[in-house]
Amino acid sequence: MNRTKVLITGGGGLLGQYLNIELSKKFEILTVFHLKAGNAKQFNSVQGDISDSKFLEMVFGSFKPDVVVHNAAISNAALADEAGKEKTLRVNVEATKTIAVLARKLNAKLIFNSTDLVYAESKGELLTEDAPLGPASLYAESKILAEEVICTETENFVILRNALMYGFGLNGRRNHFHSVFEKLKAGKGVPLFSDQFRTPLELSDAARLIAEIISKNIPAGIMNFGGTERVSRFELGETLCKVFGFDNSLIKPVSLKDAPVKYKVADVSMNIDKMQSNGLKPLKIKEALASLKKSFGKEF
Repeated sequence: MNRTKVLITGGGGLLGQYLNIELSKKFEILTVFHLKAGNAKQFNSVQGDISDSKFLEMVFGSFKPDVVVHNAAISNAALADEAGKEKTLRVNVEATKTIAVLARKLNAKLIFNSTDLVYAESKGELLTEDAPLGPASLYAESKILAEEVICTETENFVILRNALMYGFGLNGRRNHFHSVFEKLKAGKGVPLFSDQFRTPLELSDAARLIAEIISKNIPAGIMNFGGTERVSRFELGETLCKVFGFDNSLIKPVSLKDAPVKYKVADVSMNIDKMQSNGLKPLKIKEALASLKKSFGKEF
């Protein structure tokens, strides 16, 4: 019996490297990376630029995927501002349109990683998939536009509005959580926002859940993709200290309101009832951190 063929874009990135590991266990994968390979070369991989439509046509034509996990992007607000509007829209929107068209021609399911930052800020409630949109940055705006072209170009899609993802970056990749971990391990103090809230999801757990989305053949549509717990950055740091045995006094609560941050998005915590109704059960934060300690304890 032939295995499901899964094309992964952004295979050298933070989540992409975990997708390479997890999806290769069950599926035949081809992972696409651009400048930094990460672990992609350990798998069936190809290097190229997703904004090059000819490259994408070649990849789709030769591999003929059953599923596409589109993870590549200019991946945060700071990088999008640095790249500028023209390049950000070319990579995040125009390339996504090309991928959606190519997926449709093969009747391949497209799983797209969007962001919780597409939402207008919460007023205290958990945001459902039909909550008002209100992008504060070019990055978030580009993700909304990418969602729109997917909905226009194909009917066979699952758009995941990803929560803040925490965990360890692989092969030189770093995120805020990883940097906080390294400072705490070195005994250095870390300021963390006590008034910025998210429903975070751990990176390797996200990859596990995406593998389940493929296996379960989740119905088409938009779905919030996060954890079960609404926490502040400071509360996440407290749990990190507890699980890894770091000195809790090293983390200092600070206010987002007082910080020199360009985009002060205080709360886009999401309701994940739809995700859970599809049988997708994320780990609790304490469980996920305990798993990380077991897996990475000696390395870190």
